[in-house]
Amino acid sequence: MSTNTPVPPAPKAGPREWLGLAVLALPTLLISLDQSVLYLALPHLAEALHPTGTQTLWIMDIYGFLIAGFLITMGTLGDRIGRRKLLMTGAVAVGLTSVAAAYSTSAEALIITRALLGIAAATLMPSTLALIGTLFQDPYQRGRAIAVWAGCFMGGTALGPVIGGVLLEFFWWGSVFLIGVPVMVLLLVVAPSVLPEYKDPKAGRVDLTSVLLSLVSVLTVIYGLKELARHGFGPAAVAAVLAGLAVGTVFVKRQGRLAHPLLDLKLFRVTAFTAALLILLVSMLGTGGGYLFITGFLQMVEGMSPMEAGLWMVPAAVASVVAAQVAPVLAQRFRLGTVIGVSLLIGMAGYAMLVFVDPVGGLPLLLTGFVIIFIGVGTFGALGTNMVVGSAPPERGGSAAALSSISGDLGNALGVATLGSLGTAVYRDRFAPPPGTPAGASRAASASMENAVNAAAELPAEAAEALMTTARAAYTGGLNTIGIACAAITALSAVVSLTLLRGRHGAAPSDDVPPRREDTSEEAAGDSLPAA
Repeated sequence: MSTNTPVPPAPKAGPREWLGLAVLALPTLLISLDQSVLYLALPHLAEALHPTGTQTLWIMDIYGFLIAGFLITMGTLGDRIGRRKLLMTGAVAVGLTSVAAAYSTSAEALIITRALLGIAAATLMPSTLALIGTLFQDPYQRGRAIAVWAGCFMGGTALGPVIGGVLLEFFWWGSVFLIGVPVMVLLLVVAPSVLPEYKDPKAGRVDLTSVLLSLVSVLTVIYGLKELARHGFGPAAVAAVLAGLAVGTVFVKRQGRLAHPLLDLKLFRVTAFTAALLILLVSMLGTGGGYLFITGFLQMVEGMSPMEAGLWMVPAAVASVVAAQVAPVLAQRFRLGTVIGVSLLIGMAGYAMLVFVDPVGGLPLLLTGFVIIFIGVGTFGALGTNMVVGSAPPERGGSAAALSSISGDLGNALGVATLGSLGTAVYRDRFAPPPGTPAGASRAASASMENAVNAAAELPAEAAEALMTTARAAYTGGLNTIGIACAAITALSAVVSLTLLRGRHGAAPSDDVPPRREDTSEEAAGDSLPAA
């Protein structure tokens, strides 16, 4: 409801709020570390647990898939039971499941524990982001705080291999999962004293049918896309995608009928909100797939140890953190759509460099492209997330935060699944075993680069080098192809930004954002939002 009463300026955050932000950075770093640290552990996992190719993909994918599948539920649950309460409950669950994953004794057990860890981690992301909206009422301060949050997430993604590399240099593969235990303990100790509690006093109960529909829809679509990317068009894969979309349609229609929906569809009336979600989803799809093959190139083509590969990723981590902090300042001086669009074009240039990487002497070009990619990722990650969070009133902050996280996480998981499968398909197509290679080694090496490394270790030196030369060339061909795909995806995101956000100004949300309501009366707590 419109009013002519002047809106008082939002209160400024003080030292306690900034300390609260430091606490919220802990689970943010952990989640991004957990999604990237496993890349370097894959060769060690293959040696210890002997997973099949399908099991390896599920070990990588299931964590991100279940985070994405449960984010909507957890974001809404936090609005209802309390965001700090959900954050601390999730911290306990993450600590326990991290220990279980670390001591898994089979590929099947690791898949199950990674799935449970993903469900537990889904409680953390929307809680941290929504609590930032509670702590920082001033739009510019909120933009700066979210830039710090985004910098932690992006930096953690790149720093994961550094920490993982150190651990893998001295300990067994399960140590990479134990990073989260001391982090969660510290969060549980400090959070009650510096983080405020917030929940919607008029919220209704969580609709369990909607929870089931959202989960089935997300997971079924992802499974179908994985199968399409891996095996091409087939009736089972197409049926899975169509079934997931059908369930998603039922979910959306149900939300429109509920008095207290799991997902408030009226949020999508805000153009900036919808555009930011789309950009985050599509752009992170390229980041997930590209990251998988870049880390693999460092270890399996360049022959680096996990420690060395992790250290070579530090410049990208620094670039992303710096870009995230500079982003709000640029958005104060230039049009928001222009800043995001240009940052995406910068990322596109980085992906384009991957197209020209060679198996011999390609390291400098690869690392330069990696840094440029993360400059773009840090910029649009900070600004896009702020647009999403700033577009929702306080009582729907958890839902908005969940949608922001699900866009990034689902995009990253889809990138690993689809682009990873694309790169693997190119590898298999280009791999031709050298004459004289034993049949068993040829079959193993033709399946994946990881298998080629293991097969070469069992061959005499000359035969091993011949096999690895062929495998490196095939794997690099997969990386080149992914570079083309990622550049095209990022260019599409840039066009969306420059088109839909061309009239936006400043780091704060745009003029079509619904007002933040303070009234908690029955009318004010209703489910309607002003139309964009």
